[in-house]
Amino acid sequence: MPDLRRAGGLLLIVSGPTGSGKTTVCDRLCQSHAPELSKVITTTTRTPRVGEEDGVDYHFVSNDEFEARLSKDAFYEHAMVHGSRYGVLKADILGKLEAGLDLALNVDVQGAATLRKAAEHDAILGLSMVSVFLMPVSLESIRRRLDGRGKDDADEINRRLKVAGDEIVRWKEYDYCIVSGDREDDFSRIDAIYRAEKYRVTRLVEAG
Repeated sequence: MPDLRRAGGLLLIVSGPTGSGKTTVCDRLCQSHAPELSKVITTTTRTPRVGEEDGVDYHFVSNDEFEARLSKDAFYEHAMVHGSRYGVLKADILGKLEAGLDLALNVDVQGAATLRKAAEHDAILGLSMVSVFLMPVSLESIRRRLDGRGKDDADEINRRLKVAGDEIVRWKEYDYCIVSGDREDDFSRIDAIYRAEKYRVTRLVEAG
């Protein structure tokens, strides 16, 4: 019998509009599969929210530091989202994938599209990447979640809902689309995708 192993790590990209629960799902997935699966920590210029930690939730940097890294081509992707800059550093992905470690990345639709484009010219990304879109049942369900957070005023919520509407129509760009139920259902379905994708034939090679 052949001795099979994976050629490298798996990069699981999870996207969805604001309030879809993608951050919660990614965090739980990483907790459930640690240390085999870990979260890609995104770099951002936005101010930390209450309870967020630098190097745990995000890499929080100044605009000048973000620009300096951008000038060195340090990012796989970067974008302006809700008035702040976000980016995924190459250094946070490549080495771990090459070592066979799995990564989960919570990123918006702009970032996911940029990563798919990069994967066309990057063999490691192309082999490792699988993407999931977490679809809310309605924009009204997003409004309820944002209202429940109590962090944004009415104008900001309306702006986020407009962005969410623009993001939702791009669900066909993904490998999988999950229509959000409760958080337990969302986690179970994304967990099943992750477990199955680890054993896709195209990710396996004969050892030796």
